[in-house]
Amino acid sequence: MSKLLDSIIGRSPPTGQDDYMELDLASFEGTMSDQPASMYVKVATIGDLKDTPRVKEEVYNGNIVIIDIGRLKMDKITYERVLKDLKDVARDVNGDIVGLGDQRYVVVTPMSVKIARDKLGGGGL
Repeated sequence: MSKLLDSIIGRSPPTGQDDYMELDLASFEGTMSDQPASMYVKVATIGDLKDTPRVKEEVYNGNIVIIDIGRLKMDKITYERVLKDLKDVARDVNGDIVGLGDQRYVVVTPMSVKIARDKLGGGGL
């Protein structure tokens, strides 16, 4: 698990499929209430400009989105445009945006949710 966190915050890249542990969360999911939540944490991957509208919609709907933008690193123009779009959304909803690791992941939050720039245990993002 610490290797995954290290990968997200940029300490070391994942080395392979064996680095991840499969979790059996079926028992946890069965205990969750049928009541809808007021906010969700969504996970997305953006590989192209056409992927951004769905992510933006989730933020406008009040959800937190963790986005893997690693595929965009090869196309600097698309990378910069997607980041500009995501920054604009965060600004529009008075939310927040932060890059994690080597800017492979971006977290965008809706109104009234701010992201602390200090990691638990010390250091900055």
